[in-house]
Formats: sequence, C-alpha cells, structure tokens
Amino acid sequence: MPLLDWLKHPEPGNAAAALEAAVIAALRTVFDPEIPVNIYDLGLVYALEVEAGGQVRIRMTLTAPACPVARTFPAKVAEAVRQVEGVSDVAVDLVWEPRWTRAMMSEAARLQLGLL
Repeated sequence: MPLLDWLKHPEPGNAAAALEAAVIAALRTVFDPEIPVNIYDLGLVYALEVEAGGQVRIRMTLTAPACPVARTFPAKVAEAVRQVEGVSDVAVDLVWEPRWTRAMMSEAARLQLGLL
C-alpha cells in the first residue's frame, strides 16, 4: 500500500504508527529560521511521543539559546502538529540539554547544506 494511502487508512493496530508518521511529516514542514532545513532533519526534535487519543508531546531545542525566535517557535511547531488529523493536543517542551550540534542532523540535511 502506498505511504499516503497507509497514512489515511492505516491497518488496524498501526494507527499510532500512522499518526506518528503524519506528525513527523508535519514537523518536516517547519523550517529553522536561520538554516534552510526542516527542524526534524536538522535534529532539533529530541523526542516525540504520540499517545492514544492523539496527545502529542515534543521535546525539542533550537540551534542556539540566543535564537531570536526562542519565545515564539514552540507555538509555531505546536500549530503545525495540531493541523494533523487525529491530533487532539500538543505540548512542546523547549530544552537546552543536550546542546544541539551538527552531528544531530540527518544525512539528508548535511547533504542539503553541502556538509558531506
């Protein structure tokens, strides 16, 4: 079954996995304001929990504590995830430990930025 069909019509028992995949897709639509890469591939999302009932909890960081969007960015991330069908609530926790480094970026992100 194609991925998009699976996301829209998950097999029984795979609903949580489908919702998590849809949340990750939503996170990939949010871009760091200083680096032209989405926050998921950039490695800014440290933890993602999707619970029964559609509650989503995200533990994330920014590339630097002095980032000018530190106060508003978690709300932007939450709003993107809230748009996913099946999500009932979103909590975004902004953390600074462990400190973000380039090593946290996906291979695709490093390739996009010419770091490979």
